Amino acid sequence: MRSRRDDIPGSATLMRAMTLNLCGFGGSLQPPPCDLDGAIERAAEQHDIRLARRIGRFAAVADGSFVWTRDDDHLFWLGRLHGPWRYDGSAQANAVDLVHVRTCTWAHDPVLASEAPPAVLATFGR
Repeated sequence: MRSRRDDIPGSATLMRAMTLNLCGFGGSLQPPPCDLDGAIERAAEQHDIRLARRIGRFAAVADGSFVWTRDDDHLFWLGRLHGPWRYDGSAQANAVDLVHVRTCTWAHDPVLASEAPPAVLATFGR
């Protein structure tokens, strides 16, 4: 859940996500899409096919699926997705590049790297 934009600190994106119980990523679209198909189409036109595919995959993940993120201190956080994909076109979401979102319940405490599953470590190691 870190912005791919160099001008946005990762901690700002993560703080918004944790505070609002969200999981997601950036890729602002203009005008903001009304639905998933519109978002995928605009992402391909305004960014690239990789973002369009990422949006589609994120939207297709089953409710109840677990997700992981990592903070600036390299602590891992476990969350669980709930609800459908949506586009948050608010100024606050754009400010931290967290516009493609789903509701997520985050664990109250972080997980140390020594306690994280090997697959999670491998994914973040790439």
